[in-house]
Amino acid sequence: MKRREFITLLGGASVAWPLAAQAQQPEGMRRIGVLIGVSRDAEGQARVAAFRETLQALGWADGRNVQFDERWSGGDAQLMQRQAKELIAGKPDVILVATNPALATVLQETRTVPIVFAQVVDPVGAGFVTSAARPGGNITGFSHIEYTFLGKWLDLLKEIAPRLTRVAVLGNPTDYVWPNFLRTIADVPPSLGLKVIPTGIQNSEDIESVIDAFAREPNGGVVNLPTPTNFVNRALILRSAMRNRLPIVYHLRFFTAEGGLMSYGANNIDLFRRAASYVDRVLKGENPGDLPVQFPTKYELVINLKTATALGLEVPPSLLARADEVIE
Repeated sequence: MKRREFITLLGGASVAWPLAAQAQQPEGMRRIGVLIGVSRDAEGQARVAAFRETLQALGWADGRNVQFDERWSGGDAQLMQRQAKELIAGKPDVILVATNPALATVLQETRTVPIVFAQVVDPVGAGFVTSAARPGGNITGFSHIEYTFLGKWLDLLKEIAPRLTRVAVLGNPTDYVWPNFLRTIADVPPSLGLKVIPTGIQNSEDIESVIDAFAREPNGGVVNLPTPTNFVNRALILRSAMRNRLPIVYHLRFFTAEGGLMSYGANNIDLFRRAASYVDRVLKGENPGDLPVQFPTKYELVINLKTATALGLEVPPSLLARADEVIE
């Protein structure tokens, strides 16, 4: 079965999941662990708020029949490991996990506690699940991006900045997604006339020097990969790009809302709402391994006209017409 054929498969037979419901009555207090692998900023809090609000609409009221145990790691691997241990020690009925590193860390601690993930790239290729249609084990969730997006981001950059000849693919070489995105560089059509340059950063200290060095040659642009390092340091990346007058394409709307040029990707607020529906089903007794991994059904193109003007770019009318949102 192709992945697009099962993204709407929310039905199916309910399967008892004793680990999620053992020694608890349907009206008893349940525990939901939350581990978010990025910083607790406004954007992250908005996602978790959407998750909580959806659960409340489904009948799970905080303090009445459910308790939340929430952790934010800010991309710190050691802190993340401690937090995962703390969550498991709290004996949650289900855990919501966001980002690949956070999910990998939780899976090192448990293969029995039900897990619903959101904002995870390539869960099958990463070895988190057996297949998207039937994940198996104690895990399921929602992926927000595919590696083929690199080609789309390059297309958009070339369209908004036709003079581009060089594009830095900015990411953390230690992140799982790095080599997988780089493999798609070979598929970039020669007709784009772009030299695509893998550009690694591992911490905030790297960012300014790396971007400044890339910008020494003209006609450059940047693809900002969806890695925790880039997420945590997005303000610094944005400032460095603007100082060097480099157009950057991002994968989420809020980058553009914070001053980035352009973004194309899934609506992560929506993914967290949908993750709440899976947590609800697990709490009601379904086996997460029987719930198919789902992928975005809608992608958003957002353009910041103020930033385009600051960069000296004239956005083509055809691109503006395709945008889901234009920030002026």
